[in-house]
Amino acid sequence: MKVWIALLLVLSMPLLAQASEEKEAEEGKEGAAPVVAYVSLLPALVGNFGAGDKLKFFKADISLRVTGTEAETAVKHHEPLIRNQLVMLFSQQTEDSMGAPDAKEILRQEALKQVQAVLNQEEGKPLVEDLLFNNLIIQ
Repeated sequence: MKVWIALLLVLSMPLLAQASEEKEAEEGKEGAAPVVAYVSLLPALVGNFGAGDKLKFFKADISLRVTGTEAETAVKHHEPLIRNQLVMLFSQQTEDSMGAPDAKEILRQEALKQVQAVLNQEEGKPLVEDLLFNNLIIQ
């Protein structure tokens, strides 16, 4: 009987050591830097812009860079409001403002400001660090 108990103790030692290492790894994660995530606004934003006889269209695949799971959850929760704000911004553009050489960067910066303003109003802080165009098609 004593042999069996001793054998069980010897065999369980590696399992106890592994559990202890996993616990230390989890505690180390708490002090580590928060995880950066990219929230994609899917499906892509599609609409028209400009004025005149001929309609102009845009299609924008957008990702938002956030830090931490709480920020990611909040951005996903407010995605309908964010999408609305971005569609309104794009639809207010003119052919001249969309066709300028640095138009994409100016539009990206304005879109980031709009998203941060929405989240600041809803959550009390901007949460989104950057806005990226994965694809922007203007026709």
